[in-house]
Amino acid sequence: MDSPFNEAEYQRVFKSMEQDRADALLVSEESEHINYRATIVELAAKDRIPTMYANREFVEVGGLMAYGSDLADIYRRLANHVDKILRGANPGDIPFYQPTKFELVINLKTAKALGLEMPAMLLGRADEVVE
Repeated sequence: MDSPFNEAEYQRVFKSMEQDRADALLVSEESEHINYRATIVELAAKDRIPTMYANREFVEVGGLMAYGSDLADIYRRLANHVDKILRGANPGDIPFYQPTKFELVINLKTAKALGLEMPAMLLGRADEVVE
């Protein structure tokens, strides 16, 4: 079965948002979006839609801002769990990890391109500001 996530579908959705005159967009944290992050960021920039993402990887390719858990940390923990299981640990005995640290990343260049001025208080709370 084909995935509902493909470039043509993202283009269709953005066209629909343009017709509906969307003011902003929040991209969910579904992992499938990561594969199309450049497409999503490009379409949001083209349509001048302020967009917030769940992962910093979107900001790194030009997205406006992201607030979410640190994927690199989650992947490290996952690798540690896999190692334990491969060494014989019972998966049921490994504690479930729930992220407790979230990061806010803001891209000032993108904000300026959209004509947005980020409040100093928001910038001060950001974990990283990309210029």
